[in-house]
Amino acid sequence: MTQDTPADRPPLGLRHWPTWAGIGAMALLARLPWVVQRGLGRMVGAFLRVALPKRRRVAERNLAMCFPELDDAAREALLRAHFASLGIGLFEVTRAWWGSIAPLRRGLVVEGVEHIEAARAQGRGVIVVSGHFTTLEICGRLMCDYVPLAGMYRPHAEPAMEWAVKHGRLRYAQAMFTKFEVRPAVKYLKQGGLLWYAPDQDPSRGDTVYVPFFGRPAHSLASTHQLARLSGAAVVAFQHARRPDGGYTLRVLPVLDAIPS
Repeated sequence: MTQDTPADRPPLGLRHWPTWAGIGAMALLARLPWVVQRGLGRMVGAFLRVALPKRRRVAERNLAMCFPELDDAAREALLRAHFASLGIGLFEVTRAWWGSIAPLRRGLVVEGVEHIEAARAQGRGVIVVSGHFTTLEICGRLMCDYVPLAGMYRPHAEPAMEWAVKHGRLRYAQAMFTKFEVRPAVKYLKQGGLLWYAPDQDPSRGDTVYVPFFGRPAHSLASTHQLARLSGAAVVAFQHARRPDGGYTLRVLPVLDAIPS
């Protein structure tokens, strides 16, 4: 289990300095007014749409497969909206890790937390499963105001970035487990802990299955099922979104009676 301890020191070697410079810039950006960050985020998203042609083409293909009923103009509008959301999401990360989230609590809508509390009252751990969306980081931060979530994540290859990611999340999460720490995560769940899990789609390896997604078979991890089977934890779905009015909606659905693969 990854926790913040006095012995956990940041890597300060010379080769890490460029990474620390980038991290410092992100921490400074976290101090900007939220309305400025949102505007900059849209600009960054528009830049990424042009600067990342490979990722743009992947998004275009996915939109064509998922929304064949839409014309080209409608799918292009969705593409632009996605990259704008991606850019805003980068600034949401800076807020979650280093800034104040008070402005983001305004207009917050939270539904279904009672489903988590009901499972906890039975002495069960709870796996809180969500999609890997652009609002993942900030909505996880906001949900931690209501329930004590731990998280599971893929560790970063760059030690300085890994230190920053871990310590940023430990500002609000109860604990962080890497994807290699399955046994500690299962133990945590057996002890009644709450684990937020946002599995990637189209994984390159691991225990996987093909399941329908927008009517098409999608390569997906089966690890949620494995965590639930090993720990006996309840599983709830967690929906999170940034609304058109700029507010956020956090919605927890009832406990799943049967855990699909």
